[in-house]
Amino acid sequence: MSKTLTLPPAPGRGPRRPLPADLPPNAGRAAAGIAVVLVAQLMLILDTTVVNVALPHIDDALGFGPAGLSWVLNAYTLAFGGLLLLGGRLGDVFGRRRTFEAGLAVFTLASLAGGLAQSPEWLVAARGAQGIGAALASPGVLALLTTSAPDNAARNRALALFGAVTSGGMSLGLLLGGGVTDLGSWRWTLFINVPIGLAVLAVTRRVLDETPLCPGRFDLVGALAATLGAVSVVWALIGVPDQGWASPRTIGGLGLGALLLVVLARTETRVPHPMVQPLLLRSRRRLSALAVIALVVGGQMSMFFLAVQYLERQLGLGPLTTGLAFLPLTLSIFVMSRVTPRLLALVGRTPMFVAGTIGLATSFAWLSQVSAADTYLSGAFGPMLLNGVAAGLVFLPATSAVLADVAPEHAGSASGLLQTFQQLGGAIGLAVIVSVYAAGAVPGRFLPGAEHAFLTSALFALTAFAVAVLATLRLHRTTATATAPAEAHDVAEAA
Repeated sequence: MSKTLTLPPAPGRGPRRPLPADLPPNAGRAAAGIAVVLVAQLMLILDTTVVNVALPHIDDALGFGPAGLSWVLNAYTLAFGGLLLLGGRLGDVFGRRRTFEAGLAVFTLASLAGGLAQSPEWLVAARGAQGIGAALASPGVLALLTTSAPDNAARNRALALFGAVTSGGMSLGLLLGGGVTDLGSWRWTLFINVPIGLAVLAVTRRVLDETPLCPGRFDLVGALAATLGAVSVVWALIGVPDQGWASPRTIGGLGLGALLLVVLARTETRVPHPMVQPLLLRSRRRLSALAVIALVVGGQMSMFFLAVQYLERQLGLGPLTTGLAFLPLTLSIFVMSRVTPRLLALVGRTPMFVAGTIGLATSFAWLSQVSAADTYLSGAFGPMLLNGVAAGLVFLPATSAVLADVAPEHAGSASGLLQTFQQLGGAIGLAVIVSVYAAGAVPGRFLPGAEHAFLTSALFALTAFAVAVLATLRLHRTTATATAPAEAHDVAEAA
């Protein structure tokens, strides 16, 4: 039994509650389990951007050509975003630790294959296989985090770190990719995953318990509709910068995706074991949080597309220096992950949403004003620092709102849903931002198109602000409406 320690009362306050003098017996193992899955999540997120700054070197080595080179990024995004719902459901049915291990093994082997690639087709296939492995492993990360945490405070700290890893990992990927490309070879942007993946696989079973299985038949129609629908939407969106919004590819892909998602919605209301639990989509709080996370991630894509170009093309920085230039963004996100659990307990979700989304909008508007006369310190440092602080305020309350009140057997599906919205938000945001940038671009000059593109990111953030505020007002109105009849009944009883 835990011993307790009672502190003397502070002046002017009542007696303090007894505090535990020692940790729960499983606290060390739980902390190790949380660390393991966060390392895995960081590795999966890093691969979204780690090859970005190495793309010119990859083109020189394998001869992709301008049109094909984008598939080094898109193959990973397409498989990752398209299969997340399937990965979440597989974890619910077959066990999240088992699915996490299988996905991580596929990701690690695909990383090795990609580093050994001798042709464009080989590398693109390996990147697609990495995305498949990430889609299997990533939904289990959130579910394993919530089940490994010994109490609610630890759960919030773990979710804050998850948000920091997810948002800060993309900018950290630029730093890591630039470093290994400058100091070694582009192949090490992929090889570096191999020792990390093997180390995580070696200790996973020692520090993580298998989750209870969710018995029942697997919804094959729902799985196909969800996977192909998400793949179709992502495929259409990643082609927008080259094909345009009115192209047959874009319209056809979005139309097919919408049709398949309608099939998914109809199927899920009729089968006993649905792919996506309809009850997960009945909560206004959860839906608004999903919308906020999609809009914020979409807006953030300007930081990982436009800001990289600003640093390299406008300021003339190299790959490693560009990665280092993102440190204000990366470090502020990770610092905020230590603060946001206390803020969430102190002020709640809505004030954090408001401050975070306004901060993001301000950072993007600030970046839109950079000029040819600006240096890194005068043009980029301040907006990046503000962006990291603001992003850190948004991710924990959004993640906790999506996962709140989810039954344990549906945690994998909820995690897959959250990360699907992140991936779709990123794909939509990148497509919109690149289209706006291209519309105002002047050949050979970076700044003309960038102004409106950064302002578009600010609009994404302001839309997220409006969604959060409107959702809060509706919840308050619904609560007041529900309590009014009860209060009237109590008055009548008293009379």
